[in-house]
Order: sequence, then C-alpha cells, then structure tokens
Amino acid sequence: MTRAIADLGGTSRQSLSAARVALDAALEGKQESEAAKFAAELFAVLAALDSSAPLRRALTDASRDAKDKAKLVTDLFDKNGGDVLSILTKLVEVKWSKPSDLANAIEQLAVEAEATSADLAGSLDRLEEELFGFSKVISSDSELLQALNSNKYSAEGKRVLVAKLFGGKVAPATSRMLGHLVSGLRGRNLEGTIAYYIKATAARRERTIATVTSAIALTDTQREKLAAALAAKIGQKVRLNVEVDPTVMGGISIRFADELIDATIVNRLADASRALAG
Repeated sequence: MTRAIADLGGTSRQSLSAARVALDAALEGKQESEAAKFAAELFAVLAALDSSAPLRRALTDASRDAKDKAKLVTDLFDKNGGDVLSILTKLVEVKWSKPSDLANAIEQLAVEAEATSADLAGSLDRLEEELFGFSKVISSDSELLQALNSNKYSAEGKRVLVAKLFGGKVAPATSRMLGHLVSGLRGRNLEGTIAYYIKATAARRERTIATVTSAIALTDTQREKLAAALAAKIGQKVRLNVEVDPTVMGGISIRFADELIDATIVNRLADASRALAG
C-alpha cells in the first residue's frame, strides 16, 4: 500500500487515504491550469486553517454535526466553489484524530494537486529534479538558508525572494511549489519542509503507477486496455509494472495507489476456504 506522507495515525490516516481518492476524482479530466488553480485554492484554505486554531477545532469537532461543519465550510470557502468546496466538505465529514491533522491532510492534497499540474504539463520529472536541486542549493548557501528560516522576513517576502532567484530558471510548477514551500513552513525548518514536499510529490507519482501481478505475461493489447481503464479512473496516464508469478494460478491482482484489487484464483480459493470455515 502507498503510505500517506503526512505523519498521521489511526483515524486520521484512514481519512487521508479517503481524501486522496477524492482528490483523484476531483482532478479527473482537469487541464494543467485547472489543476494548478485547484492547488492554489487548497493552499489558501491551508493558510486560513493555520491562522486559526478555533477554526481547526470547529471543523474537526467529532461532537459537532457534520451538516453544521459542512455549512461552516460553505460559508467560509464558497468563493472557491466547485470541486474544491466539494472536497473540503468531504474532509470535514470524516473523523480526525486531532485538529491539526485536517490542515496536514490539506497540505498533502495541495502538494499532490500541484504535482498533478506538472504531470499534465509533462514536467513531473523536472519538478522532482528541481525540488532536489533546490535542497542542494539551500544546503550549500548558509546565508540564503538563514534568511528563509528566519522569522524576520514575511512569508510574502520569502516568496518574492525565491521567485527572483529561481523563478525564470525552473518549470512553472516548480516556481509555484517553491513559493508555497518557503511561505508555509508550518512550524518546520526549511530543510524539513523541502523533504516533505519532495516526498509528497513522489507520492503523487506513485498514484500513476499500478503494479500488476499475473500468472502469465500480459499481451500488449491487454496492457493497453488495463492502462486505459485505470487512467479513466484518475484522469491521468498510468504506467504498469507487470510482475509474472505462476503461484497465483490465474487471474490478476492490481496494486494501485491505496487500493488492492485481487482477482487471482489463489485469493478466490482463500476466500472460499474462509467462508467454509466460517
């Protein structure tokens, strides 16, 4: 199973997993610019939550009626409308182990949405490489590192500084990502935030990879049909990693993002055995 990057446990981990599936649906069929706008709106929501502990508590209070929380979300973020409002409504309807977990989940969704915009532009590889390159620049420039970690400079000031230094040298998605990164440390240092963004971006790439286990090798036609079916599910291209394992006897299993679809004969026999034992 693909692990959630946000450091969440228990109920929150399950809620994040469901939220990432909802993100897949929300991004299905989106163009690059639409995915980037979606990400920007999620980052704006994140900033609002980070600025208000009472709001975080209100939206994660398990004793509060789900409809009441959904109405609060609508009142506050209705200007975003459409898919963003829909996904926010879903987020406040599920349970979170602690108030801060909601904001942490939104941050991961925002990073993954920006990574999707890069993927749609054909620059996801470049985004990952440039984020890593940024981390190397930071580690070798103590003055820049100190400035970006310092509380003396505003979030907007850091964003402007990074745009001046890197904006014209990196892909558009990278430029946007760096702006969000340096202006949203969220209690972490810069190095930790960069590492988080790199992992969250990689997590989005994993959602475009499906590991297929089959008793026999798939034909090119079978590969194409399966890839097309999975791509239709999330609205972006899917790469298949096919593993041949004769022990499954027949059928196939597909491990895709947080889902496992096991239709092998071995699994069916195991299910039948458990049913008889029951």
